[in-house]
Amino acid sequence: MIPPDEASARRREIEDKLKQEEETLSFIRESLEKSDQLTKNMVSILSSFESRLMKLENSIIPVHKQTENLQRLQENVEKTLSCLDHVISYYHVAKDTEKIIKEGPTGRLEEYLGCMARIQKAVEYFQDNNPDSPELNRVKSLFEKGKESLESEFRSLMTRHTKPVPPILIMDLISGDDEIEAQEDLILEHLPESVLQDIVRISLWLVEYGRNQDFMNVYYQIRSSQLDRSIKGLKEHFRKNSSSTGVPYSPAIQNKRKDTPTKKPIKRPGTIRKAQNLLKQYSQHGLDGKKGASNLIPMEGNHISHSFTLGSSLCIRSVSSASLLFVPADISLGHEHDLRVKHLSDTLNDKHGPAAGRDDMLDIEIDAYIHCVSTFVKLAQSEYQLLTEIIPEHHQKKTFDSLIQESLDNLMIEGDNIVSAARKAIIRHDYSAVLTIFPILRHLKQMKPEFDQVLQGTAASTKNKLPGLITSMETTGAKALEDFADNIKNDPDKEYNMPKDGTVHELTSNAILFLQQLLDFQETAGAMLASQETSSSASSYSSEFNRRLLSTYICKVLGNLQLNLLSKSKVYEDPALSAIFLHNNYNYILKSLEKSELIQLVAVTQKTAERSYREHIEQQIQTYQRSWLKVTEYISERTLPVFQPGVKLKDKERQVIKERFKGFNDGLEELCKIQKAWAIPDTEQRDKIRQAQKTIVKETYGTFLNRYGNVPFTKNPEKYIKYRVDQVGEMIEKLFDTSA
Repeated sequence: MIPPDEASARRREIEDKLKQEEETLSFIRESLEKSDQLTKNMVSILSSFESRLMKLENSIIPVHKQTENLQRLQENVEKTLSCLDHVISYYHVAKDTEKIIKEGPTGRLEEYLGCMARIQKAVEYFQDNNPDSPELNRVKSLFEKGKESLESEFRSLMTRHTKPVPPILIMDLISGDDEIEAQEDLILEHLPESVLQDIVRISLWLVEYGRNQDFMNVYYQIRSSQLDRSIKGLKEHFRKNSSSTGVPYSPAIQNKRKDTPTKKPIKRPGTIRKAQNLLKQYSQHGLDGKKGASNLIPMEGNHISHSFTLGSSLCIRSVSSASLLFVPADISLGHEHDLRVKHLSDTLNDKHGPAAGRDDMLDIEIDAYIHCVSTFVKLAQSEYQLLTEIIPEHHQKKTFDSLIQESLDNLMIEGDNIVSAARKAIIRHDYSAVLTIFPILRHLKQMKPEFDQVLQGTAASTKNKLPGLITSMETTGAKALEDFADNIKNDPDKEYNMPKDGTVHELTSNAILFLQQLLDFQETAGAMLASQETSSSASSYSSEFNRRLLSTYICKVLGNLQLNLLSKSKVYEDPALSAIFLHNNYNYILKSLEKSELIQLVAVTQKTAERSYREHIEQQIQTYQRSWLKVTEYISERTLPVFQPGVKLKDKERQVIKERFKGFNDGLEELCKIQKAWAIPDTEQRDKIRQAQKTIVKETYGTFLNRYGNVPFTKNPEKYIKYRVDQVGEMIEKLFDTSA
């Protein structure tokens, strides 16, 4: 049971809580009542506000709609007025722009193009809205006048500001000097920048709005003329300023190099005149410097003339002829042909004479043509860059094709003229003239990649012009090589043209000099030989294959030369002089081969060439020495009578000894007199032959003299013993020496 005190306390506690809950409930009821009252008041206010808004809306909406209508009407009026002003402005365009159009665009292109834009819009408006309006005809007329003025301005700007490129600047442009390249790059400014911008703007307008392409014809005609005049100006510059020792040099570059007082001349391939002068030296001076003998030592390290260099294409069909390089001495050749290899120095006069002048002019023409080819490429590249800024892209190739035609045609015509002249020279067997095509041909081949790049996109006929010229030159060069080899073989044995002293024949010196020119153009010559080769082995045209063809050709020429020399040697009645002649020519050939790169070329297909020539030289020396047998046989011990010392000689024996002495003396005097007029220009060979002959004769004569000099075979010994041994040696020492 709960104690009474606790029950009473709990009851009081419950009662207190109940009282608090009742108070809370009473507060909540009062709050709800207040809230209801406030809600009723708010609803009443909102209802009143809604009513008022409805009244306001009913009053404002009609006003708003009316205002909107008024604003729309106002905008329509403004637009109508604007359109009217715009339309009316078209009727004033002709009047506003007529003066400017008539005066032209010169000096105010921007304003002029603005007027043309207004006129164009007026034309479009009248065409669309009032095609029968007289105003349309008026603005159309103005538009056409304006277009014509722009075309005229385009032509005027191009004409006034297009000038030929100065030759000096061209020389700077095409110069390959490394020092020049190290300087700033040379860029041609064909047109002033401001003028170029005006021309570009006119061009764009004519294409986009003028619907006119005539200005492109104007452009290519003017620029074509400029290109042609630039090239011709360079050629004329060469004619006025070139010399045989160098190419005209631009002072512009000279002035740039403050640390270099002079510019090293641009390397030139050489000249015909240089080769002819060299040949003249060959024909006038021997190894020992004596005039009248042929020089057996070619100039070392000197590649002579581009104009003399063989760089032609020849199909060597008869390789077997090259094997005749070393032929037996008993071979005889038919040689009744009216052909002659022209001696290249025959046409040389005094260095100030007509021939020298012609050679100088030829040098200038060759150099001028070569530089004109390079100039064409450089200027054409520059022209194309300029053209791309002015001419629309889809018209650029065609316009460029037309632009370069005149200059390209002129170059091709000049090249064809060179080929034609070379062909005529072949007919005359004048190979010095034919060889002018080879430096040009090498240059054309070197320039062909740049040519092809420049001519990309042009017509096929344009692209084929240079290959056609190259082919023509190759064919002509091939004919020159072929004829030269044939003429070497068939040169007639004219007695009056044979050297009386047995020295080197002009045919030999000409042939060797001709072959030496190949050294400057080995790659070109080899490739040209290969270009005529039809065999499958030539399909790749490798450098090695080309070199073998060149070697084969050289061996063929040398073989033909040797055959001809053998035939010519038979003109001499004296076998000894014939041997001296062959010795001199073989020695000349060998020394010339050894002193140049020809020996390396020959060795490609003829490994034993050098040894074979030495054997031939030695063989001719032995043949010559046999001429002394008729002298030494008189005093040969095997033909002398045998006698006992102290025993008196019989009359017959004394007569035999007298005859031996007399025969020796007469033979010695005769041979020395004859052979003294012969020539061996090579000092080493001359000394060698003299010494060998002197040794043989002195020994034989010394033995004979020791045996019979003190024998009483005559009362007048001085009549028969005319020479001492040393005197005989001195006489032989004077052989081959006309000055002795």
